[in-house]
Amino acid sequence: MRIAEVIGRVTLSRIHPNLKGGRYLLALPMPLEALTEGSARRGEEVVAFDQLGAGPGSLIGLSEGREAANPFGKVKTPVDALACWTGSASRARDKSNQRDT
Repeated sequence: MRIAEVIGRVTLSRIHPNLKGGRYLLALPMPLEALTEGSARRGEEVVAFDQLGAGPGSLIGLSEGREAANPFGKVKTPVDALACWTGSASRARDKSNQRDT
């Protein structure tokens, strides 16, 4: 799992019938120094399916590959990245600082 910052939403003209109730987000994976030291460095954009309601500026946990499709069971879904956790950047930095003390 990687932590990523949501930077926007993906607009679709059609959606797969098995993906109703969610949306696609555009997110930038964050390296460790971005999470612990507030660095502006980010990775390449990732499109992730979200059912949690994350929005721009939110942090999400990214489950990728086959594991991203596991929550859908045997129902075939076109998902390669899934937002499986959502939080805020300030909470992540606070928890990181707690470990340092």
